[in-house]
Amino acid sequence: MQGIRVGALPLVGVLGGMGPAATADFHRKLVAATPARRDQDHVPLLIHSIPQIPDRAASILDGADSPAPALVCIARSLEAAGAELLVMPCNTAHFWYDELRQAVGVPVLHIADPVIEALVQGGSFSRVGLLGTRATVAAGLYAKRAAQGPARARGIEWLQPSQAEQHEGVDPGIEAVKAGQLGRAEWLLREAAERLVDQGVDAIVLACTEIPLVLQHAAVPVLDATQLLAEATVRWALQPARLATVT
Repeated sequence: MQGIRVGALPLVGVLGGMGPAATADFHRKLVAATPARRDQDHVPLLIHSIPQIPDRAASILDGADSPAPALVCIARSLEAAGAELLVMPCNTAHFWYDELRQAVGVPVLHIADPVIEALVQGGSFSRVGLLGTRATVAAGLYAKRAAQGPARARGIEWLQPSQAEQHEGVDPGIEAVKAGQLGRAEWLLREAAERLVDQGVDAIVLACTEIPLVLQHAAVPVLDATQLLAEATVRWALQPARLATVT
């Protein structure tokens, strides 16, 4: 279906609710990243935020119900409503990216792509720490996506917290964000970031969209996947012809 347009701007569909605060954070960052002087200059969005989508990590790690049918249904409904681009501010959900991409006829931005692009453009990043859900880390989502990218991206070494640090710090920190316990979450996730710095990483990727809600800085450069996805969405919306081949 031809997208609904406000002036020259295409409609963007957002597969949200994973979790709700992360979706709101993505929206806020997208608005801030838009070079607008008035309401009508902003990117038109359809945000689908239904938190009852089956748990992504439980599906990957424990074989629980897959969120894929719900994600495909949402994507198709957004496309049918006129969305010309789809974005998904949830890292772990990109485990089903290929299935989602094949189910619709519009481009779908991959959350890892703008992060990898930023690392490559940075030039000096070769040892990169990942802070994300245990499922995102275990699935190797970033390493696999980097392997499909430019040659320089394939040389990145992806480091992650130890199993104990993931179990005792990162996962409880993400859960604390979801529960609104932001002080506890910040303490746990900052500790995890410091352990990655101790491993000698050049940068840290916040590879869970809950984490930037409480952690923005560390002793090394921090790349916020939510922020970079928002910026990539704005670039696409403002120059759709140039970026229409996103896959």
